[in-house]
Amino acid sequence: MINSKELLTHTKKFSILFAEDHDELRENTTEILKTFFSEVHSASNGEEAIRKYKEFYQKDSKYYDIVLSDIQMPRINGVELVSNIYAINPHQIVIIVSAYDDTKYLLPLINLGIEQFIKKPIDYQDLLKVLLNASKKLISSKKESHNKNSSIININCSSTFNKETNILQVDSKIVTLTKYEIIFLQFLSNKIGIIYSNEDITNHFSALNENLDIANIRKLVSKLRKKLPENSIESIYGVGYRIVPNLY
Repeated sequence: MINSKELLTHTKKFSILFAEDHDELRENTTEILKTFFSEVHSASNGEEAIRKYKEFYQKDSKYYDIVLSDIQMPRINGVELVSNIYAINPHQIVIIVSAYDDTKYLLPLINLGIEQFIKKPIDYQDLLKVLLNASKKLISSKKESHNKNSSIININCSSTFNKETNILQVDSKIVTLTKYEIIFLQFLSNKIGIIYSNEDITNHFSALNENLDIANIRKLVSKLRKKLPENSIESIYGVGYRIVPNLY
C-alpha cells in the first residue's frame, strides 16, 4: 500500500491535468488528485484537455507536470491528445488510463513514447503508485536538468535570461520583454546552437494559439535584438534562427 505522506512529499508542488469523459470517474478521481497535487484541472474530452493545456501555459508560462488521460473520449481521443501535447512539449510526462478493449490504441501510444498505462477499472492504489513513480522521475529529471543545464542562460558576461521566471537582465538591469519575445526566447533556448526553422517557430506559436507569420518573425527578431547583446541571435537566410552557442 502506498504511503500517503511519502506520495505527498513528492507531488505537493506539482500540477496535473486529468482528461476523462465519464463524469463520476472524473469527479471522484479529481478529488483524490487534489489531496496530493498543488494544482489539479480536469477535462471531459480531448478537445477541452488540449485547450486547457494551452491556457495553462499561456497563464503561467509553464506546462503541467503530469497529464493523466483516458483513451476513448469524444471529439479528440487520447492518441490525438497525446500527439498534440507532444507537438507542444516533447518532454511532457503522460499517464494513460485504458480499458482492456483499447488494445488498438496502445501501439500508437507506445510509438509516441508513452511508458505508463493504468487499466480500467482504476485501482486507486495502482494509480497512486504510478503517480509516485512519475513524480520521482520528474524530480530526478528536474534535478538533472538543473545540474546539466541551469534555467539561467548566460548570454554574455553581463547578460542572462532566466527560463523559469522569463526575466532578461542586461548589465544587472531587468529588460522588459513582450509575450512573443518570451515565447521566442524560451523556444530557441531549448537547444542552444540548434537552428530552428521559420516553420518550427510558426508551428510552436500556433500550438499555443498565437499567430506569427514569417514577416512578423523578422520584425520580432529585429526588436528583440535591440534588447540583447550584439550578435546573440543569428539568422540563417531562408532557414531560420538560433542562439549563438559561443555566447551561451
